[in-house]
Amino acid sequence: MRDPRIGQLAKNLVEYSVNVQPGENVLVEMIGTERDLLNAIVEEVGEKGGNAFVQLTDRTVQRAMLKYGNKQQIQTWAEIDLNRMKQMQCYIGIRAGENVNDLADVPEEKMNLYNSLYSHPVHSEQRVKHTKWVVLRYPNASMAQLANTSTEAFEDFYFAVCNLDYAKMDRAQDALAALMNRTDKVRIVAEGTDLNFSIKGIGAIKCSGQNNIPDGEVYTAPVRDSVNGTISFNTASLYNGVTFENIKFRFENGKIVEASSNDTARINAILDADEGARYIGEFAIGFNPYILHPMKDTLFDEKIAGSFHFTPGQAYEVADNGNRSSIHWDLVQIQRPDYGGGEIYFDGQLIRKDGLFVIPELEALNPENLK
Repeated sequence: MRDPRIGQLAKNLVEYSVNVQPGENVLVEMIGTERDLLNAIVEEVGEKGGNAFVQLTDRTVQRAMLKYGNKQQIQTWAEIDLNRMKQMQCYIGIRAGENVNDLADVPEEKMNLYNSLYSHPVHSEQRVKHTKWVVLRYPNASMAQLANTSTEAFEDFYFAVCNLDYAKMDRAQDALAALMNRTDKVRIVAEGTDLNFSIKGIGAIKCSGQNNIPDGEVYTAPVRDSVNGTISFNTASLYNGVTFENIKFRFENGKIVEASSNDTARINAILDADEGARYIGEFAIGFNPYILHPMKDTLFDEKIAGSFHFTPGQAYEVADNGNRSSIHWDLVQIQRPDYGGGEIYFDGQLIRKDGLFVIPELEALNPENLK
């Protein structure tokens, strides 16, 4: 018998996140072996009069294709999938792989080819810009291990997070988006961090379950050349199957001029992928009340209550600073007291301290008001 929480999640994805209309084509991509949610989504799409198309992806097979593939193969692969994506009005991407490190031993030059020749045109350019889309993870033993919980406890956490009242969260985000829209100067202070930049004229976008599940952030982008100072990220980040820790950047006029981590050579190779990789494409403030600790999964970690993320690479066109890159790497700093604290200032006014909003119009986004 199917868990009723799965049915509710499928309904939320189809009706709320991508709002399937009669006759629309919906690509449902599953990375992993989970079938209950996949079947539930196909059923919900059918109930709405949409046309569901399914792609099943195995990371171990993808690893082999990348490790032993070549430029021409990846280009052809991208052409095939790009043509299909152009026929879709909606996209639902579900990630439920058994091993988050499956791509760790793919050579960096192959991953850079995949990111630039496949991921960028198929997803960054076509899917993100021309479909109604949502991406999510699905709970399994691998994710429970990353979260340091039992599988059952992680499932309970997952459904609490993913079936949150996102319509309520959407309304609570209005004041923060309005404030960001009229803000010029941002300053962020924390241990190992003193960062200054402008967000004037870029625009702020609310995220409340339409593109990500789980969700809970408002994002913009810094004026491309305005970022100066230093930042230290206090969460580990998984990129291309490799875990990076103790990431530190120093900026001059928007550009990352120094970068270090537990693997300084590899992180600099990523940032040298193209010119835009050393500039920031997104600044976002996270506030999902149920997500408190990192688990090396960006979809969860970037929404952590009391966090913000700062993103080398591609900017979104809806909050555009003009930066273009084949990468988009959300890196997270948590500012709650249990992670060292921190402060965010807008035009000299303290708006969040130690992870909590401190001005009245933003208090609706504090955890006790979103649960």
